Amino acid sequence: MQEFETQRYLTGILEEHGFAIELGVAGMPSAWTARWSNGTGEPVIALGSDVDGIPQSNQKPGVAYRDPILSMAPGHGEGHNSGQAVNIVAALNVKELMERERIDGTLLIWPGIAEEQLGSKAFFVREGVFDGVDVNLFTHVSSNFSMTWGHTSGNALVSTQFRFRGETAHSAGSPWRGRSALDAVMLMAQAWEFKREHLRPPQRSHYIIVEGGDQPNVVPQTATIWFFLREVDYEHVVEMYDAAKLMAQGAAMMTGTQIDTIMTIGSAWSRHFSKPVAEVAQANIELVGLPEWSDDDIAMANALQREMGQEPRGLATSVPPLRGPINLEQYAGGGSDDIGDVSWNMPTVTMRYPANMPGGPGHNWANAIAMATPVAHKGALAGAKVQALTLLDLFLDGETVDAAWTYFNDVQTTETTYTPFITPDDHPAIWLNEDIMARWRERMRPYYYDPSRFDSYLEQLGIEYPTVRTRPISQDGGAGS
Repeated sequence: MQEFETQRYLTGILEEHGFAIELGVAGMPSAWTARWSNGTGEPVIALGSDVDGIPQSNQKPGVAYRDPILSMAPGHGEGHNSGQAVNIVAALNVKELMERERIDGTLLIWPGIAEEQLGSKAFFVREGVFDGVDVNLFTHVSSNFSMTWGHTSGNALVSTQFRFRGETAHSAGSPWRGRSALDAVMLMAQAWEFKREHLRPPQRSHYIIVEGGDQPNVVPQTATIWFFLREVDYEHVVEMYDAAKLMAQGAAMMTGTQIDTIMTIGSAWSRHFSKPVAEVAQANIELVGLPEWSDDDIAMANALQREMGQEPRGLATSVPPLRGPINLEQYAGGGSDDIGDVSWNMPTVTMRYPANMPGGPGHNWANAIAMATPVAHKGALAGAKVQALTLLDLFLDGETVDAAWTYFNDVQTTETTYTPFITPDDHPAIWLNEDIMARWRERMRPYYYDPSRFDSYLEQLGIEYPTVRTRPISQDGGAGS
């Protein structure tokens, strides 16, 4: 929710090219949309991609081992800084063609805010940001192209915080007079650990204690535990959420505390993507193909993979085929993305584009290495070509848009009705990452890229590409002497 520098930079580019900018959409100050129309303005095609980073994933680009620019600072440990480059390059080129060839249509560009907390897209849907949109083309960084249709991998999720309230006391002098909110948090966490045995295999659930008291000699009056609860669909997530609420009640009863608040921080539906749109996009992926990787690109990928304890396998060499729906009976669970909420409200696809390297664990400094290197630049450019071709197909061939809505109405939503996890009383958690960015923003500012002085960010940082280990890795993970 703190992506203000990204907002300023991207909307500045788009406004300069004639897009109408709206800031602070859907109650989120860092959110925005950029809209441009030509002729009748129809169809309306939206282009989205996430823009947020990962805590403690700061890393020098092009350096194939752990070497942060600022130790402990946030960074792009998933590569979300590459997605809007794909969309904007595609949009600006298509806009030029639309003006020259008098092609009707509207381009709507939007960012996924706080995606790592699943914090924005359900609110975009609820507040009507996508009203009138015919197709949503979403992008996400990967180590190869991929396109899917139908119910794809990825769990539904609710992100929620339980805050307990007790009574302070001197922890040594009169602890019997206190009621520890931290005790309630710890009991709830332990109860959930016992619950795991009785959950289905696709579930994923994790928690952290975000508030546990102020100091050891004061019985904590307030304490908060933050859960991510994931399952394959809305109904199973609700079952998990209801179980968690019962545990919270039990923990409060056992400790003589009270549940102060139960707050929904974010949510995500499982994803279902449009078959007609996916087929068009896949044809364009196969037309564009993978970038031509250099020896340096492959050397960096091999070095990272060795660093991760894997056999070197370089970079992607072939485009995978279009994938259909997953088998839910065999699905073993996984991550989440709130693009799912969008996909259940209009025809949507996600194009994964090859701007990263295979081998990183995800949400990690290793996944930030490729960003701002030729690997990311080549992969994002290839993705922009695919996105531009798909835009033109949708603007020029009305049958694809019609087919997308036929699939949406007659196939996708015949047995499933979208019910958001958020309620009308829920509001975006605009405070997310506020403390982190207050601590780091000014320290990171001197490292912002200055294109007026340098041809590349690698040049600005003085990094030779690629920088790889020249010494063996010792058993403890450090460089050998």
